[in-house]
Amino acid sequence: MKTLIVGFLHDESGATAIEYALIATGIAIAIIAAVNGVGSKLSGTFNSISSSLK
Repeated sequence: MKTLIVGFLHDESGATAIEYALIATGIAIAIIAAVNGVGSKLSGTFNSISSSLK
C-alpha cells in the first residue's frame, strides 16, 4: 500500500495535462481578444461603407 501511495505522489502525468490545458486556455483567450479587436474595426469599416452608399 505504501508503494502505491509513493508512486501516486511521484506521478506527474496529471500535472502535464493541466499545464497543457492552461496553455490552450491562454491561446484561446489571445485568439478571442484578437478577433474581437479586428471585428470592431471591420464593423466600423462596413458602417462607413454602408453610409457612403446611401
